[in-house]
Amino acid sequence: MNSQLTQAIHSFTGLYSPTPLGARQARIHARGQLLGWGFPLDPAEHIVGELAANAATHGRVPDRRFRLTLYTVGHTLRIEVTDTLGERVPRLTHPRLDHVSGRGLLLVDALADVWGVDHGPRPKKTVWAEVRAAESR
Repeated sequence: MNSQLTQAIHSFTGLYSPTPLGARQARIHARGQLLGWGFPLDPAEHIVGELAANAATHGRVPDRRFRLTLYTVGHTLRIEVTDTLGERVPRLTHPRLDHVSGRGLLLVDALADVWGVDHGPRPKKTVWAEVRAAESR
């Protein structure tokens, strides 16, 4: 772990198309930022991937992008994904075993130290998660 990370405040924001390609680009950009900051990729990269995929799938509004924001304070990373479909509130559910999707928030719940949903001015919502670097847990 980079010793400068303990006091550093880093931030990144990007806008992405609400498509599978946009979700992939968000994950790739997050990976690059985390590597540059010296922040561990695991589990942060997985959480970004799930939240971005959810925004592209469930928060999709034509011609409106979703926003990924990352920032660190000390050993804590906050991941925020904002989309413009505020009326679709994510819920933690346990899908049937024969369903091929619906497990994204279960993964976020298992990997993040804490997560939640903030409702901004309509029509947007922000799903966020926080992760502490392994050595500070």
